[in-house]
Amino acid sequence: MSAADFSSLCALHRATTARLGPLPALRFKRDRLWQHLTWDEYRQAADDAAAGLVAVGLKAGDRVALLAENRCEWLVADHAILSAGAVDVPIHAPASPAQVRYQLAHSGARGIVVSDTAQLQKVAAVLEGLPELRFVVGFDPVDPLPPGWGGRTLSWAGLCQAGRRAGLQGRQAVAQREADLGPDSLATIIYTSGTTGEPKGVMLSHGNLLSNSAAAQDVFQFGCAEVMLSWLPYSHVFARCVDHYATTRMGTTLALAESPLTLLENLREIQPMGFTSVPRPLEKVWAQLRALPAPARAAAARDLLGARLDYLCSGGAPLPVPVAAGLREAGVPVFEGYGLTETSPIIAVNRRDRWKVGTVGPPIAGIEVQIAPDGELLTRGPHVMRGYWHDPAATAAVLHDGWLRTGDLGALDGDGFLSITGRKKDLIITASGKNIAPALLEGLLVADPFIEQAVVYGDARPFVAAIIAPRPDRLAAAAQEAGTSLPTAEGVVRDPRLSAWFQRRVDDLMAAVSPPERVKRILLLSRPFSAEQGEVTVTHKVRRGVIVRRYHAELDALYHGHAR
Repeated sequence: MSAADFSSLCALHRATTARLGPLPALRFKRDRLWQHLTWDEYRQAADDAAAGLVAVGLKAGDRVALLAENRCEWLVADHAILSAGAVDVPIHAPASPAQVRYQLAHSGARGIVVSDTAQLQKVAAVLEGLPELRFVVGFDPVDPLPPGWGGRTLSWAGLCQAGRRAGLQGRQAVAQREADLGPDSLATIIYTSGTTGEPKGVMLSHGNLLSNSAAAQDVFQFGCAEVMLSWLPYSHVFARCVDHYATTRMGTTLALAESPLTLLENLREIQPMGFTSVPRPLEKVWAQLRALPAPARAAAARDLLGARLDYLCSGGAPLPVPVAAGLREAGVPVFEGYGLTETSPIIAVNRRDRWKVGTVGPPIAGIEVQIAPDGELLTRGPHVMRGYWHDPAATAAVLHDGWLRTGDLGALDGDGFLSITGRKKDLIITASGKNIAPALLEGLLVADPFIEQAVVYGDARPFVAAIIAPRPDRLAAAAQEAGTSLPTAEGVVRDPRLSAWFQRRVDDLMAAVSPPERVKRILLLSRPFSAEQGEVTVTHKVRRGVIVRRYHAELDALYHGHAR
């Protein structure tokens, strides 16, 4: 099946339901037991909720936000919103009230679906700044919002009951809304993670997501007898397209992990054929495997990840080459890919029959990529967004004649494999004029078993420095080897012996690059970067600007009196 086989994501879901009705579509854990929803039940629940949305006054083209952790109702609600002819606005579950207010107000959302009281309280805290909001729906029972706000608070069960009460008229209304949709119809507005400045609302159409889910189907090649485990947030386009829509295309059963913390436990329970991931959990898996003798690693990997694993796709951030190579040698079928929210998201990905460690694979079928004279990667095709919501200036800055400026620096080798060498805006130009891509150096640094994260710094400086966040579980061992005590306060490590011990390890790692590229000085922290501190995004991308601003004074001090 290709993207052209369906007019909308709704048509795709209905086609799979007609083909596989009584087979399990979703698996999820409730009361410590795995349960399932068949394709027929999945579609019926979405139809009830869609008719309920129409009954409460939702108009075609209205925006409805989703603020919830991963759960099967999230997936049902997404289909319901689309079937009602509306546009879904997913908000990351850890978002602050201020972030929730910005995205609701900027998108002009008419309604929001929340998971529970904790998420509802975020909305309640900023309600006065949301004059267009008209209804709130809670998956779990929630208390009504304060009277006088001008809208309604409903339960999920109540919304679905309202849809059932609408009867034939409700079903006909939903059918007409779906019939009016086409590939160019707006499906979702996904706000970027905002590594710099306010997030932008990326507009993706039904056609964008249909084309990209078709590409994912070609890569995964699973069928209705297989199970895929899902744990990445559905508010992010990677899981939304691959885990959600591509499994619908393939008819693959989607099993929802209980949480990121139970990923390994759920992998052992489900024994899936595949799953998608960001690098951080894979780095932790490799850290466990690396500690074992090489001959024992393959068996240990099967114990950790399941014996049936056939395809593990890593995206969202660069996968360090030593981690990718080590996992492959241990028999873990990990394939790195690359994409952006603005490209629905996949641009390139390694496949079973075409892969190279250290690359993000060849571009997917049906799209174009080229490298601009300044090294920036450009792409054009059905995967490219419609633009940024209510931001024509930002749209014009990245879209030219259908080509999207990705902002990433890349290279294509003679075999057509794409490598990402860094962010154009993150490129470091030292005081001597040397151009340095931080991603390469940071990949070398985090390959060290004692280093959790790293941010390289040195624009307009005489040499390159780095902020190093150590692995918490190895910090005590590092302190012991350095002949000192474990830091007791969070923040910058002031102990010169511990800093010098890490500096020696960094010096050894830097032998792999030329002298001008080497990290000459480090700022050592006593804790990893965290989402709570605003230092990483929901997909664990490091927010470089936030971290550099936070430690700017300490970084300045690294250069005083040093001309290395």
